[in-house]
Amino acid sequence: MILLQSHSRFLLQTLLNRVQNLEKSVELDYHWVEFDDVRYHVQVSMKNPHILLLSVSLPTPPLETVFIDGLPFGAIEAIKAAYGVIVQILDPPRDGFNLTLKLNLSKLPPDEEYKHALLVKVASVREVVLGAPLRVILKYLASRVVAPDIDHLVALVHRPNESFFLVPQADKVTVVFPMRFKDSVDTVLATSFLQEFVESRRTAGLSNAPLCLWSHSPPLELKGATDDALSANAGFVTFVIFPRHVEGKKLDRTVWNLSTFHAYVNYHVKCSEGFMHTRMRRRVESLIQTLNRAKPDQEKSNKTSQTRSFKRLSLKDSRSNSSS
Repeated sequence: MILLQSHSRFLLQTLLNRVQNLEKSVELDYHWVEFDDVRYHVQVSMKNPHILLLSVSLPTPPLETVFIDGLPFGAIEAIKAAYGVIVQILDPPRDGFNLTLKLNLSKLPPDEEYKHALLVKVASVREVVLGAPLRVILKYLASRVVAPDIDHLVALVHRPNESFFLVPQADKVTVVFPMRFKDSVDTVLATSFLQEFVESRRTAGLSNAPLCLWSHSPPLELKGATDDALSANAGFVTFVIFPRHVEGKKLDRTVWNLSTFHAYVNYHVKCSEGFMHTRMRRRVESLIQTLNRAKPDQEKSNKTSQTRSFKRLSLKDSRSNSSS
C-alpha cells in the first residue's frame, strides 16, 4: 500500500527553484489546493527576491475542535522549533489564510544536504501545523504521562468540518476515526477495505503495529461527543498507540500517518474504483472484439449461399436456350 508523502511536492519544487536562482529578480504568485482542502499561496516580489511569503489555509474546523487564533494548539511553538530563524510568523496572516510565513532564503545554511532537509521541512508545513496537537499528546505518551490541561476527549481537525478523536492516558492513547464518504460506492468499498485492513493487523509480520479495530457503532471512548461528530456511514476505526510506537524517530511517522489516515483510505478506495472501471472497460472491449470476429463468418456464409442460388427459368426461356 502507498503512503502519502509528508511534504508538498509542488511547494518543495518551488522552493528549490527559487534557491537555485536567488540572484534573478523573478516575481512569483502561485495558488494551489491539495488534499483535504489545504490551500497554499506563494509570493515573491521583484524588490525582495530573497524573501518568500508562504500562506496556508487549513480545513474548516468543526465546532468540537479547539483553535487558538486560527491555528491548532501548539502550532506556533512547533513552527518556531522546526524552522528557527529563517521563518518569521506574520500577524495577522493574509486575508483568507490561517497562517503566513515570511522566509528569508538568504539565511539558509551553506551545507547543501542540510539546506535541502530544511526546505523539505518547510514544504511539510501542513504536517507541522495540523500535527502539532497530536505531537504534543504523543510526546507526553513517550514519557508515560498525560499532557497537562488536556481534556479526557480531544477532537482534532483533519478534513473540512470533520475531526478525529483522542483519548490520552499515561500508558496509551486511543485514536478514533469516524469514517465518512459522500458517494455510496465509496462507502461500500471503504467498508470492505477497512475490514481487510483490520484483519491484516493479525499477520505475524505486523505483531508490533498499533492495535486496530473497526466497528459499525461508535466505541465507548466517544461517549460525550456530539451526534454530528458521531455520524459515520463507513463505521469507526480505532487505533491504540503505546509508548513504543512514538519512541525516537517513530514519532514523526506516527503523527503523519494518523493525521492523514482518512486521506490514505480515500486514496486506496479511489484507486480500487479506478482499477475496477479499467477491468470493466477491458472486458467490454474484449466482448466487442469477440462479436466483431463473429461478423465476417456470417457474411462469408451469406456469400456462399448466394453463389449457390439458381434462377428459375420459364418454359419459353428454356426452349430458346435449347434451340440455340
